[in-house]
Amino acid sequence: MATEQWFVGPLPQGPGETPPPGDLEPGAPHCGDPSWSTPPDRPSDPADLEPKDAQGPLPEAPASTPSPEPLTPGPGPTPPSLPLDTMFSPITEQLHYLLKKADDFQSYLLYSRDRVQKEQLAKAMPTFLKMCEPYFLYLEAAARSVPPIYGALQELVRKGLLEISQQLTLRLEQLVLMYASFGFVDLEETDPLSISCFFCGRFSISTSHEVSIFRYCAPAAYTASRFPRYLYKKMRWNLETTPEPSSRGQDSHVDYYFLCYRDTWEDTGKNPANSCAQIQKLWSIGRWVPLGPVDDDLYSWILCPQPPGDYQQLLTIGFEEPSHMLATDLLVQILTGQAGTARPPSAAGASAWAAQGS
Repeated sequence: MATEQWFVGPLPQGPGETPPPGDLEPGAPHCGDPSWSTPPDRPSDPADLEPKDAQGPLPEAPASTPSPEPLTPGPGPTPPSLPLDTMFSPITEQLHYLLKKADDFQSYLLYSRDRVQKEQLAKAMPTFLKMCEPYFLYLEAAARSVPPIYGALQELVRKGLLEISQQLTLRLEQLVLMYASFGFVDLEETDPLSISCFFCGRFSISTSHEVSIFRYCAPAAYTASRFPRYLYKKMRWNLETTPEPSSRGQDSHVDYYFLCYRDTWEDTGKNPANSCAQIQKLWSIGRWVPLGPVDDDLYSWILCPQPPGDYQQLLTIGFEEPSHMLATDLLVQILTGQAGTARPPSAAGASAWAAQGS
């Protein structure tokens, strides 16, 4: 495979062809700041994630451009002397760099005549999404993790960081959907090579509970078997529980929560032409309830094509889809509202969860 850079010079233009917007040159450096933690099962260097058949490594940027670093509170409640715009400057610089890379991917898709190059860029799409993961980790952890780290400015900083996270999330979703519309990316969740969803950050709600955020590029059936019927998922949260050091006989485990909508047109059998579009989708947050196989029966897992599960509705939101930021806020309220502490469903008891879902 050629080792030249992805973005090498202007694209050939035909008569009347519109040139791609902007120069396709690398901007600020990628998220390589060691102060941003990365998931333990993912390499910290995005270059390690490069597909072998892509057209070379991700563009490197000058090392002189600073990467955003966590803001540290001053002593006591006294706010820093720098204005918020100045404090956010390195963070927004990194955002602009990642948005520029997304624009580069889109420009080559729309204006390049080289189908092979488009296919190689589509194969590099997972690498670009992983390249954004350290940035998402920083934004969500700095904004949501407990205890807060910004003192009196916590709410202002929190809102700014989460708005940046939401902006990048929606741009990446739009980019993946565009590549999918041209047939270069598969969104089918049952395909292990698809890009059905992507990682959007992680934060802690207690010393033993962490929440990871994933967003589906397009609404997907709750299960491949389409049970429960008419139910489609848009976001997923993994609640990872680590036992306290003093606890004995307990293992780490993960519980799954979803932002879903129920298609009321399909459910009622009404013709969409005779229904109101505003009441088509009823949004809610719920929990995955496993129905089998038995955990300690390996043979049953091997023979099971898909683990069956149900949806335990915990919160009805309404007919308007919540924003990416609001949906996670609502989940945090659900998790921290259990007797004032963040406890996993297995510790709360079935009766408590049934009461919340009613």
